[in-house]
Amino acid sequence: MVEQEPLSLAQLTAVMSDGAKPKDQWRIGAEHEKFGFDRNTLRRPAYEGDHGILAMLTGLQRFGWSPVEEAGHVIALERKNSEGYAASISLEPGGQFELSGAPLKDIHDICNETGQHLMEVKMVADEIGLGFLGAGFDPLWARADVPVMPKGRYEIMRAYMPKKGGLGLDMMLRTCTIQANLDFDSEADMVAKFRTSLALQPIATALFACSPFTEGKPNGFLSARANVWTDTDPDRTGMLDFVFADGFGYETYANYALDTPMYFAKRGDRYVDASGQSFRDFLKGELPALPGELPTLKDWGDHLTTLFPEVRLKSYLEMRGADGGPWSRICGLPALWAGILYDAPSLAAAWDLCKDWDIADHETLRRDVTRLGLKAEVAGRSVRDIAVDMVAIARKGLKNRARYSGGMVDERGYLSELEDIADSGITPADRLLSLYHGEWNGDVTRMYRDFAY
Repeated sequence: MVEQEPLSLAQLTAVMSDGAKPKDQWRIGAEHEKFGFDRNTLRRPAYEGDHGILAMLTGLQRFGWSPVEEAGHVIALERKNSEGYAASISLEPGGQFELSGAPLKDIHDICNETGQHLMEVKMVADEIGLGFLGAGFDPLWARADVPVMPKGRYEIMRAYMPKKGGLGLDMMLRTCTIQANLDFDSEADMVAKFRTSLALQPIATALFACSPFTEGKPNGFLSARANVWTDTDPDRTGMLDFVFADGFGYETYANYALDTPMYFAKRGDRYVDASGQSFRDFLKGELPALPGELPTLKDWGDHLTTLFPEVRLKSYLEMRGADGGPWSRICGLPALWAGILYDAPSLAAAWDLCKDWDIADHETLRRDVTRLGLKAEVAGRSVRDIAVDMVAIARKGLKNRARYSGGMVDERGYLSELEDIADSGITPADRLLSLYHGEWNGDVTRMYRDFAY
């Protein structure tokens, strides 16, 4: 038996740096989560039962999805596309249904993938009496009303979260998001994209704000989901001040990850509780949960998935600032970020919007947009005005990308809803509140009828 060598810092950083690829190989990934509900009771579905999440996962297998099991439970599905890239359907802790799309060439492909997924989900859901809703925060149900999915990592996280913040369990059980994943070609390119997208992430939060209700009432926020992240776990969330400091690169991020307490190490199907313990100790074979064992690169990759900043670095960059919402905005988020980050003049123009903001500006803006949305201000400008500029920059970037559909239409059309939001200064959450105080007559359950997929 060959004795395992301890992992070096170079090996840890390579997990990120090896993702760099030339521009002609860049792809875009889109992810979105949604709340399932029983169409009769509006309750969130349990895992088991005729109207449950397992029934959804079983029904979807007719469309070529393969089950992924953990400890005898189907906890995800996978399917490869014609190019061999895999998409997955996975479960968040409260049964939120997530599509993690395959890495695709353009937004047209992403919207086709999303549309096919939602069509398949609706076909199965209709058969078993479920519906699905896109929003940033569960508008109706309390934590205690949400069933918990049988995934080992979530048991560990549920026990640890309350030790670090007041809203971590809400993050797990009552939030949904839309995300976009994008590539870089070098360390310098990664840094430029990371800084720009991290600074502008609160602007995306405002544009996508869609969570003004908690337990049937207005909650005082436009993005309650974004507010949850301000009181989840300061060790692993936030705006990452060091990203804006001189010398930032792969190694800086690796050291940040090393200093972030662990949740677990996975051994086979078993999740070993290492919550609060140090990956640096693990590297020395001194992890209390696994004494004498050294980590593998798989352990490191798992640990990187337990960091939750507003932009996350793995072998690509993840944009994490947006609330869940309707189908139209699922396509809008990757369009926004591809337009900005995949066109050099647009990336430079976007950086000009935020390059003079200081660390205090980043932190204040992150908190202010949760309540004020597009009415927040930073460095003497309204978020609405910045959003108008940001969407226009993305539009120019998508024009420059010149990626056409079969109908010879480029990707700019996917920004139309975001343009309307920015131009009006009215967030999706503002519109929901207007309905609540008007046509809905204070009845949040109307959201399930009027806005279900």
